[in-house]
Amino acid sequence: MQTRRSNIHRRAEEVAAALPPLLVAAEQVAATVSQGVHGRRRVGQGETFWQFRRYQFGDSTQLIDWRQSAKSQPVYVRETEWEAAQSVWLWRDASPSMHYRSAGVLPTKEERASLLLLALASLLVRGGEHVALLGMGVPPATGRAALNRLAAVIENNPTGGAGLPLFEPLPRRARVVWVGDFLAPLADIKAAMDPYAGHGLGGHLLQVLDPAEESLPFSGRVLFEGMEHDGDVLIGRVESVREDYQAALAGHRRGLEAIARSLGWTFATHHTERPPETALLALYAALSQDWRD
Repeated sequence: MQTRRSNIHRRAEEVAAALPPLLVAAEQVAATVSQGVHGRRRVGQGETFWQFRRYQFGDSTQLIDWRQSAKSQPVYVRETEWEAAQSVWLWRDASPSMHYRSAGVLPTKEERASLLLLALASLLVRGGEHVALLGMGVPPATGRAALNRLAAVIENNPTGGAGLPLFEPLPRRARVVWVGDFLAPLADIKAAMDPYAGHGLGGHLLQVLDPAEESLPFSGRVLFEGMEHDGDVLIGRVESVREDYQAALAGHRRGLEAIARSLGWTFATHHTERPPETALLALYAALSQDWRD
């Protein structure tokens, strides 16, 4: 009996070691939040055809369209408009500004954004939802295989992304979740959101900031280095500009809130020194409210 238990324990460690570290951390966060929410698995499927796609590992064999599959070598799955409409499309900012952290004990903004995005995907998959990443050209899916694919894409593409997502056509009534610092000009952010809202898509913005970006705690003569080819700024006495800076940041946030509200989206801010579970629970609650409406 002891030998059998040892073998199981060793196998469990091998399986855990094979998972990407980000996925392990994300699932730990999702597991904590899932204790306070309930899954939303729904009975029944929609009847309006949306598209065929190739069968992927983890798909139920009940979804296979054998007539379509018989016409060619690949096996195809039939997806309905209802399934597509209930999907959640995720995006996180991987531009250079997201690499910032003010202290070594803190995660970078990009690290926290990736963690939250994957934890949200894990939580949604637990509830039977379909998830996908914007800009990847991969249809929404659910299950462990879908989560592993998301983790692999995020792990392998940690840098170099655009500061705002480009528009891509999505099924009507799908939902999008964007996670980034959203420090770009308000006009640019609204221009990126408008096409999605104009196609009837609801969305949620989560702004991730380092605590130093909120409080500007520095003093004396400080050189601020631009991270996205926007030049360096040398300030002789940071204390003298702190109040103006905080007022400008607060005004920018109010602008983001106003844009999101005008389009029927939600907006929230998360700081990297705070537990990720709080932001994750708020995001999941906002999505749940969407589906109740």
